[in-house]
Amino acid sequence: INTGWVQHQIGRAYFEMTDYQNAQRALENMQKIDPHRIKGLDILSTTYWQLKKEVELSDLAQKALDFDKMAPEAWFVVGNCFSLQKEHETAITFFSRSIQLDPTYTYAYTLCGHEYTSNEDFEKAISCYRDAIRVDNRHYNAWYGLGAIYFRQEKFDLAEYHFQRALEINSQSSVLHCHLGMAQHQNGKTVEALETLAGAFRLDPRNPQAHYQRATIFMSMDRADDALAELEKVRAAAPKEASVHFNMGKVYKRMGKPEKALRCFLTALDLDPKDNNLIKAAMDRLDEPDIEEEVSVF
Repeated sequence: INTGWVQHQIGRAYFEMTDYQNAQRALENMQKIDPHRIKGLDILSTTYWQLKKEVELSDLAQKALDFDKMAPEAWFVVGNCFSLQKEHETAITFFSRSIQLDPTYTYAYTLCGHEYTSNEDFEKAISCYRDAIRVDNRHYNAWYGLGAIYFRQEKFDLAEYHFQRALEINSQSSVLHCHLGMAQHQNGKTVEALETLAGAFRLDPRNPQAHYQRATIFMSMDRADDALAELEKVRAAAPKEASVHFNMGKVYKRMGKPEKALRCFLTALDLDPKDNNLIKAAMDRLDEPDIEEEVSVF
């Protein structure tokens, strides 16, 4: 297995399973074995992006350009570098450069779509994702991208369809199970949503997003104890996530425990002082009867 090509395939497999630590290890091995290999650097750059490794990503961008300025992968890596800095317009310029050099570069279309989505330019994002699918209709990232836009636009039937298509292509993704479960829940398919989330847990028992979504569903079913148990697992994984403490406060309020609810709201306020209007409003309503509220998005 000591060839650059094999390490590339191993890294890609880990990447598709969202196991970014092992993907990084394999793809860095690929670089050591085959220092001038340009194939695979795009996935390594996205792995660094997912792990928020700015220094490594910046070094990789410089190295890729030094290798070959005419390689579409080189400009793709540079695009990821600017994307991590949230410089979306610049990132789009470099992903577009990749597409100019290789009009069949599916992944570049998709990341262009992600950047347009970050800028809330959904029309251009949808166009990019459709271009990606036109080049390769098994490119699950583009199906996911379309599903995410439709979910944000509250077109939940379309979101469910596109997440389902993505999951049929990459059934090993715990993250895709989560998104499909969210869409099914919004479409009133509670039992199916819980089954889909069970699939997410089978693939990654520690997935905090899956616990969070399950808490959302339990709240809608008025199963406050179960919702709280799920949120406690999320808090253990993401103790500094203000929305988790905020939603725990809402659950405690539903359970008739205003003191514990207040403590959670205050913790949320400490963690995220900018987003304080919602939290303060919830604190002001602590003594009022509970209205039907779902857990808000993680």
